[in-house]
Amino acid sequence: MTLLIGSMQLGLLYAIMALGIYITFRILNLPDLTVDGSFSLGMACAAVVTISGHPFLALFIAISAGALAGLTTGLLHTKLSIHPILAGILVMTGLYTVNLALMGGKANLSLVGSKTIFSAIESMTASPGGMGKTLLALLICIIVIAILAVSFKTRCGLAIRATGDNEEMVRLSSINANVSKCIGLSMGNACVALSGALICQYQMFSDVGSGSGMVIIGLASVIIGETVLGKHSVTTGLISAAFGSILYRIILAFALKIDMFPAYALKLISAVIVIAALSGPYIKASIQQNKIRREVNNYLANK
Repeated sequence: MTLLIGSMQLGLLYAIMALGIYITFRILNLPDLTVDGSFSLGMACAAVVTISGHPFLALFIAISAGALAGLTTGLLHTKLSIHPILAGILVMTGLYTVNLALMGGKANLSLVGSKTIFSAIESMTASPGGMGKTLLALLICIIVIAILAVSFKTRCGLAIRATGDNEEMVRLSSINANVSKCIGLSMGNACVALSGALICQYQMFSDVGSGSGMVIIGLASVIIGETVLGKHSVTTGLISAAFGSILYRIILAFALKIDMFPAYALKLISAVIVIAALSGPYIKASIQQNKIRREVNNYLANK
């Protein structure tokens, strides 16, 4: 039960990062690799501000910093015509130095002894088994999903969705696709940075290398969620990304718990989960096609 509750808590916190991945990869249709850097940026901002005694303010500063990182990637892509993958790599590389500078040149920063939003909710509720943390993580995740779902039904949100679907049509409709890209990238990286800030306060430390592999984790969450719940609308997609994050964490926790894999195999297990999730729909379609082919052959043979 402890393992399950811990996996759900981490899954809900990482779900906000998965929402950011969903915005850039699915809605905006841009391969954004800024995520690894903006996640660590959110952790660094949250650590510094939380240590100074402002845990709630730390979340808003992390969101602003993540949005700025996404905007930088968008400007490199739209104004300087740099490929989005390369633009993301450039910003991610630059953010490594920025994160080190924010943490005073230290590779990691401890929050032990500092007040966080999780310690505050635990002291107020005094709930057993860390239920207060779970409810807080769930509440934050629901609020973010609700805000994003409403945002993508506004005029600006519809422009972002249209840009991801058909950029040429958007440009012919006199909509500034470059602005839509910049806003979408800012929204996505703001969610990623918020997730990093929450993970920082949850784990009580910030590490400059914590963002490594976040793209894989986010993609795994999105793909698993879409495989289980489908992708009928943007709201469903956001919910499925969050659900996929929780399911991914549970699968990962039990894979490490059964002692078949050492702790350092985390990245390899993540890659295998992504491969399985990506190949699942193809394998399912192949099985259905083979079944139909056999039925047709049997029908022709009987004729």
